[in-house]
Amino acid sequence: MKIKEQYKVREMAGEYVVIMQGKHGKDLTKIISLNESALYLWQRVEGSDFDTNRVADLLTEYYGIDDQIAQRDAQHWIDKLEECGLLE
Repeated sequence: MKIKEQYKVREMAGEYVVIMQGKHGKDLTKIISLNESALYLWQRVEGSDFDTNRVADLLTEYYGIDDQIAQRDAQHWIDKLEECGLLE
């Protein structure tokens, strides 16, 4: 899977948010805000193919957490991206 290229992260008023580039991005009624962990993951996988294992490895590497917890959290993050329509 891959994050759709038309979505970019921008800083707005001290928050990191996902926006759609181009004419469709003018509608700011739906804003997706990223916390520190979500931003870290986004920055590491943006522009490349990834799967749950890759995301879990990133979480384990960054936070030093147990692999089982990392797998659960990675799947949760991916599920949220899919729910928001951000993945291709």
